[in-house]
Amino acid sequence: MEQVTYNHSVKQVTEFILTGLTEDSKLQLVLFGTFSAVYALTMVGNLSMIILIRISPSLHTPMYFFLTSLSFLDICYSSCVTPKFLSNLLKEKKIISYEGCLTQLYFYTILATTECYVLAVMAYDRYVAICSPLLYMMIMSQRKCVQLLTISCISGIINAFIHTMAAARLSFCGPNLIKSFYCEGPPLFALSCSDISLNYLLVFVFVGFNLITTSLTILTSYTYILVTILKIRSATSRRKAFSTCTSHLMVITIFYGCLSFMYVQPSSRQNIYLDQIASVFYVVVTPMLNPLIYSMRNQEVRGAFRNILERKFHAQQISYL
Repeated sequence: MEQVTYNHSVKQVTEFILTGLTEDSKLQLVLFGTFSAVYALTMVGNLSMIILIRISPSLHTPMYFFLTSLSFLDICYSSCVTPKFLSNLLKEKKIISYEGCLTQLYFYTILATTECYVLAVMAYDRYVAICSPLLYMMIMSQRKCVQLLTISCISGIINAFIHTMAAARLSFCGPNLIKSFYCEGPPLFALSCSDISLNYLLVFVFVGFNLITTSLTILTSYTYILVTILKIRSATSRRKAFSTCTSHLMVITIFYGCLSFMYVQPSSRQNIYLDQIASVFYVVVTPMLNPLIYSMRNQEVRGAFRNILERKFHAQQISYL
């Protein structure tokens, strides 16, 4: 049975033990190798996307400004959880301090909330581009893009501050075993010996508000986009319009699909193992998939990458002459 560590003056738990994904030491080594590769691909893929957009003048548009922001968020989002998760796979006791747990909860919540709003803003950007193409650059000015990104970040900070402060007021008298591989709200609240009704109320109100607001923005934007595309007579133009949206729709489907599986399903149907698989996919795998989806599905990104390779090839040819 796991030992509970106390601060004897107030009998407060000073560290938590994470269950991880498995107790099988051989399987932990396999998972360490697998997720180390996933994390490396996440860093390389998202950094490459940021650099490609920065050095390609053809990608200096509002759409790619937000894609750069999404890649940066994915780097931070993955780094908030994955390094600690990887180090714990090599340890027998997967310990995280009380302060470290609240810090992880705070930054994880900021980044997850901000990403929800950035995905919604990207849907609005596609709506303006397809439904009002002549006014696109005027509506989505640089100032407007910065304002929308700032609002997204502020929403994340406010949401994280509220939930972290509410968690900090709780007392933890034992046990200290969190049934997850990182510090997320509900598994942490379940260990408290205080009244957690306020915490769950705040989750219901603020998480519900954020999900409804961003989901409605995405659904409304793509409803108008679909109506506009169906009115286009040219099949070639319709395909081109659809192609600018498919990458974003795939990213949204994966992100919100995992999020819904983790938080929206009825408690009577929840399974801790399936929830952990969804959490791993949501926190560790999704940030790796986003740049891959955009690089493979987006013609402009592929074209910019080809142009860079061609310029590099021609530069090498000239140097040999």
